[in-house]
Amino acid sequence: MIIDADVVTLSRLQFALTALYHFLFVPLTLGLVWMLAIMESVYVMTGREVWKRMTQFWGVLFGINFAMGVATGVTMEFQFGMNWAYYAHYVGDVFGTPLAIEGLMAFFLEGTLVGLFFMGWKRISKVKHLLVTWFLALATSLSALWILIANGWMQNPVGSAFNAETMRMEVTSFSEVVFNPVAQAKFVHTVSAGYVMGAMFVLSISAWYLLRGRNVDFAKRSMTVAASFGLAAALSVVVLGDESGYAVSENQKMKMAAIEAMWKTEPAPASFTVFGIPDVQNRTTHYALRLPWVMGLIGTRSIDKPIPGIANLVEETKGKIDNGIQAYDAMLVLREDKNNAQAKAILAAHDKDLGYALLLKHFIDDPRQATPADIQKAADSTIPNVPVLFWSFRIMVACGFYFIALFAYSFWLSSKRKLDDKRWYLKLALWSLPLPWVAAELGWIVAEYGRQPWAIEGILPTALGVSSVTSGQVWTSLGGFVLFYTALAVIDATLMVKFARKGPDGLGLWPSTSATKG
Repeated sequence: MIIDADVVTLSRLQFALTALYHFLFVPLTLGLVWMLAIMESVYVMTGREVWKRMTQFWGVLFGINFAMGVATGVTMEFQFGMNWAYYAHYVGDVFGTPLAIEGLMAFFLEGTLVGLFFMGWKRISKVKHLLVTWFLALATSLSALWILIANGWMQNPVGSAFNAETMRMEVTSFSEVVFNPVAQAKFVHTVSAGYVMGAMFVLSISAWYLLRGRNVDFAKRSMTVAASFGLAAALSVVVLGDESGYAVSENQKMKMAAIEAMWKTEPAPASFTVFGIPDVQNRTTHYALRLPWVMGLIGTRSIDKPIPGIANLVEETKGKIDNGIQAYDAMLVLREDKNNAQAKAILAAHDKDLGYALLLKHFIDDPRQATPADIQKAADSTIPNVPVLFWSFRIMVACGFYFIALFAYSFWLSSKRKLDDKRWYLKLALWSLPLPWVAAELGWIVAEYGRQPWAIEGILPTALGVSSVTSGQVWTSLGGFVLFYTALAVIDATLMVKFARKGPDGLGLWPSTSATKG
């Protein structure tokens, strides 16, 4: 049976929208909690009350955002059973474990520590409360680690194998799943991006206070922490992003070629296209401005290894589809005769390409009946949306370098104690507030949209992972999610703005004059 394209598209759209909503809150939580840990550490080491008040004020905004992140994350996990039932069945043995651990981290460990953070100021000692804050910071990162291990396996499915008897992917090495190089690269890059977001959040709101002459000492101290932490984080994002790019070039060559709009393999080392207009129909890039060698050095760490182009990868895919058809035929034989030695040998030889035969399911009922035209369509379907990836990546990178410049200048002003001398700078810092979210969402698009048409790279096409539901049912749930998530986003923004406008003085958190002098 050919897959209903509407159900696939709507299911993808629903998960994409809920993930994008969820990702509005998670990176800020990752970054802001480390700001709290730094501020409270200064309070414990110096005994200055102002640093405690700073921790409490930014902690209020952290708490609002944390609650929204949990609320939007719960429903995402239920979608695996609701919209992606076959996906859950096919890879649940592998995907389910890190997802379950992430749930334990988020709902039990983080939830407990958040409660202690807010309720423990007068109930436990300063040092114990500081330990709670640091453990909370570590717990948020550990929670992110496990979900990114799950996601990294979707990008690079190591430590697993297809079992013809159970018709499922099963774990062969849990350590390989955990230490997947793609997952590790994604983790450090993603959490660093969250740190940038937390630093920008504090920097921008503090700039708003200075523009209005409010809470000046509080704002200057907050901006000093944000500037130093943000500069380190922004530099880390660029360095670790390079490592993430190398992992992509090693394991997801089509995604890399699409990001670069590299239609044909170039002589090594490949150039990097700074600007261009990708033309999908003619498979070329107009007005291309290229930097020689740069892409080759980033993508291969060498000067003699080529980066395959889209056309070359499509030809390779056609060969993998042919191999996959043999594996598919052998799999069906084994379902009837589990002891067929010849079928076992064929499946063992070609099981890594079985997923490529499944690409044909989007076009015909039986992959074994595929014509050369069908194989060509299946191979062409592995090309993601080149213009979207090309521009998403470049805007994201431009934001990254902008963050380095802004935080470096902020750090310099802080060292000279001139943070409130230049109003144009304060306005720029304020207006920069949305940019980390723009960069983070674009990064998500590059990572996830660039993987299409695969739910699990090379293993399970997205079109085969959907549940047996109707488009009307998905429309209903999609509408409900959009309304619910939009309401949560509005509530979050309203609460954030409300408490930010009140400021530490409005919340009764600003210390007395005598305490400030200390």
